[in-house]
Amino acid sequence: MTLIAVHGHRGCRGLLPENTIEAFEKAIKLGVHAIEMDLAISKDHKVVVSHEPFMSRRICLDQNGQVIPKKDDMYYNLYAMNYDEIKLFDCGLKAHPDYPDQKNIKAYKPLLDEVIFKAIDLNPNIRFNLEIKAKSKYDGIYTPNPETFVRLVIDVIESCNVSNQTNLQSFDLRILKQIKKQAPNMQIALLVDRDQKVYHKLNKIEFKPEIISPYFKLISKDLVKDLQSKAFRVIPWTVNDISDLNKMLAFQVDGIITDYPNRLIDILNKN
Repeated sequence: MTLIAVHGHRGCRGLLPENTIEAFEKAIKLGVHAIEMDLAISKDHKVVVSHEPFMSRRICLDQNGQVIPKKDDMYYNLYAMNYDEIKLFDCGLKAHPDYPDQKNIKAYKPLLDEVIFKAIDLNPNIRFNLEIKAKSKYDGIYTPNPETFVRLVIDVIESCNVSNQTNLQSFDLRILKQIKKQAPNMQIALLVDRDQKVYHKLNKIEFKPEIISPYFKLISKDLVKDLQSKAFRVIPWTVNDISDLNKMLAFQVDGIITDYPNRLIDILNKN
């Protein structure tokens, strides 16, 4: 079997709270090749590791440790708060209904550079799979414009000297275009959502990304083979069940993004 790159999704969301220092450390100690994470921007233009550009009530408590009401789910806007304020919110103690094995711990949303330094300290060769979360309806409200968003992220990557071990991914084609413009040598991954078709989305961009990263149920062995014949690497998301992990391995994908890197590593070790 060819080497499959193991990407720990949001660290290892199945085991520890997502996008936290503790989850990334655990994933690296398990032996992942890459840690996958999501990026947002604070009011003071810090690059924050967070799946949403707000405090999601599914995983976070408010700054007083209280449950966030449903009506306030998007109220705590990261782009309207300085990072010192963001760090006051706990995003690790609340039990996640979808991940019963997740160990709940007190945790905060870290800065990207903090994650990078901790990760490099554990494994100097670790790769970073960074998703820039953007939507046009969020521009100027929850996120900066694409040009500024990309510049802020690339500034951190370059200042941490990890450009050669990083790829940037996004569903938003405006973001990918900006990455190509601002950092032409950066590895780019095109994310393909559940309701999209791989080639339909690929045909919408003027350049060739290095990686195609589709929802795992969108791919077949023939599609993987065809994409690889065109020199794309194929890294599906987010694959958690043992049967699905085995299916992706049988398709000979180049990497797998999973909430349970321990499961994938166990399978690979047995093989």
